[in-house]
Amino acid sequence: MKTGLLTSSDIKKLISDRKLTIVPLLESDQIGGISVDLRIGIDFLSQHQGREPFIDTTNDNITNRPIKSHFTETRRKLGENFLLHPSQPVLFSTLEYIKLPNDVFVDLSLRSSYNRLGLNISAIVQPGYCGCISVEVVNSGNTPIRIMSGARFLQARFYKLHKSVDYFNIKRKYTCQVRPVASKANEDEDLKKISSLFNF
Repeated sequence: MKTGLLTSSDIKKLISDRKLTIVPLLESDQIGGISVDLRIGIDFLSQHQGREPFIDTTNDNITNRPIKSHFTETRRKLGENFLLHPSQPVLFSTLEYIKLPNDVFVDLSLRSSYNRLGLNISAIVQPGYCGCISVEVVNSGNTPIRIMSGARFLQARFYKLHKSVDYFNIKRKYTCQVRPVASKANEDEDLKKISSLFNF
């Protein structure tokens, strides 16, 4: 199979050969010419303003409040609605569970209909990833937008690399998740190294 952007026939072949998993695919036309439509899942994390004046992404033991405490967890049934407020980051997981081959990565973007409403995301899924994809979306407009759990929301473009990458060769913070997970920025190992430079 060629390297670069995969077409629908390439994607279907990977699925039929059991090298790529995307479940559930509720409709056959979710696989388009060069992308696969992915749906909004049922679990959401909404960032809220709490008592703390800021979210601490350092490893400072003084504040010691986990980042996830700045998010509210909620769930919707398929077909139920969720409101995206202006400037409020929201995390959700895709309805689909995905297992990528070690030589394929995914570039995610919004479907055009949602992009035109002022919604923004940015995500790349590493080769070898398994789990539901956690997506961060922000409403950059000034009007709340109501979305439906289960709606086609994302376009996934699959790219084949010229060689495999071992996804599990390093410690991962967001592996095999099926629900959205809040940022673990304060768990980065390099923070300890940087801090030690100033602790004489």
